[in-house]
Amino acid sequence: MKNEENAIEVRDVTKTFKVYYDKGTELKEKLLFWKRNRYENRVVLDHISFEVKKGEAIGLVGKNGCGKSTTLKMLTRIIYPNSGEIEMCGRVSSLIELGAGFHPDMSGRENIYTNAAIFGLTKKEIDERLEEIIAFSELEEFIDNPVRTYSSGMYTRLAFSVAINVDADILLIDEILAVGDANFQAKCFNKLREIKASGTTIVIVSHSLGQIEQICDRSIWICEGKIAMEGKPKEVHLEYLDYMNTQRIDQQEKERLRLQKLELQNMQAEEEKKRKAKMKRYGSEDAKFTQIKMLDADGKEQTTFRTGEKMVLDLSYHVEKKVTDAVFGYGIFRSDGLWVYGTNTRIDRVDNFDIDKDGRFVITMPELNLIPGQYWLDITIEYGEGNPVDYYKEALKFEVVSNMTDVGVARIAHSWELEI
Repeated sequence: MKNEENAIEVRDVTKTFKVYYDKGTELKEKLLFWKRNRYENRVVLDHISFEVKKGEAIGLVGKNGCGKSTTLKMLTRIIYPNSGEIEMCGRVSSLIELGAGFHPDMSGRENIYTNAAIFGLTKKEIDERLEEIIAFSELEEFIDNPVRTYSSGMYTRLAFSVAINVDADILLIDEILAVGDANFQAKCFNKLREIKASGTTIVIVSHSLGQIEQICDRSIWICEGKIAMEGKPKEVHLEYLDYMNTQRIDQQEKERLRLQKLELQNMQAEEEKKRKAKMKRYGSEDAKFTQIKMLDADGKEQTTFRTGEKMVLDLSYHVEKKVTDAVFGYGIFRSDGLWVYGTNTRIDRVDNFDIDKDGRFVITMPELNLIPGQYWLDITIEYGEGNPVDYYKEALKFEVVSNMTDVGVARIAHSWELEI
């Protein structure tokens, strides 16, 4: 260990896996179709380095497939890096594969001895901890039953109780904090806090950023096999969530273009779409919408917006017959049908007007303060007191994303003043 204060040192580590395209499973297949054994070397971790101090708790975050669990498995020495060095100081306990070493035909009590032995405890040490492990699992009346009779929740509670009652210098945890009911989860969190307070070094892999923020001193964001950022959990998580939201927006835009191309190529699908659209449109048809655009702050067509971002609706229409005392309006609905907001030119006290030729109107929402979710938009041309000319239901669908986790329908501007 280069630094005596460190419990873990990961230096310039690279890990690759062979991914076979079409590998034979039987000897006959391997002999006859040997050309099928083609593979690619996929780089999962690319020259990553980090240190963890003694008594520090860190969280590893990142999207699926970025290399978080691979990093943890290399720390436990389940797998080894292709290059680089990993040094660890002290006894290591891992919560990666809950129940590894459990035998379904053995009782819970017998499996405690087997599983604890895997973690390096002697029989004497297990005897001393046995009652504490059983009490923590809350499975006293089932402890002498075979574990094959346990529910999945009981099984994981027992495995968690064994693993967490090991006096380890380093504790490695991979996506296993959702164990049991709410009360048992709270007990697990309190136990982890006790372990951390006692000076144990903790490394957690989780998609639950709130859990990491409660326990960890530092977060490391792994992106495409490299460390993108490390620092205070809340600061790292905001950047990570912003990246994920950007990814989602890009994916949504690619999907939109793909669907648009598919519509142009598939006339049958287009006709079906028109048929369904007619079911959602009604009115006198003296005027009809001809083009509907949903734009972002840069004037680009978009269907995914961040909370508080500018949205612009650019709506064009064709007039077949003059509409006297016309009214333009729109409504926003949540995906479950909840009417979020609606208004029109009459409600907003725009001067009365007629339309007798083709035109367009633009609706600008400087701050779309909606809570993240799926929404749709109704648009309408009416006359008089709500008589429909072209009422277009579900004219556009869009999504709202955000780094925040507030709840409800809309975000209301507010501030906090604490006098503690």
